[in-house]
Amino acid sequence: MASENQNLQDAFLNQTRKTKTPVTIFLINGVKLQGIISWFDNFCILLRRDGQSQLVYKHAISTIMPSEPISLYDGDQ
Repeated sequence: MASENQNLQDAFLNQTRKTKTPVTIFLINGVKLQGIISWFDNFCILLRRDGQSQLVYKHAISTIMPSEPISLYDGDQ
């Protein structure tokens, strides 16, 4: 883990990004997006699918659901 103070959101997004785990993102308006997280910052997530990129603002996201279970920490805790 890069930082002991890394928050849950960053740990979750970073793990799905590093493992290239496909995710389903539900927006607050009900739209469902699917793809792989290739980048994120404090305000947005870059989602890739079929060679296309979508920049999704975090304030529009309701839920992020990975397609498979992920491990957030490497057994350090």
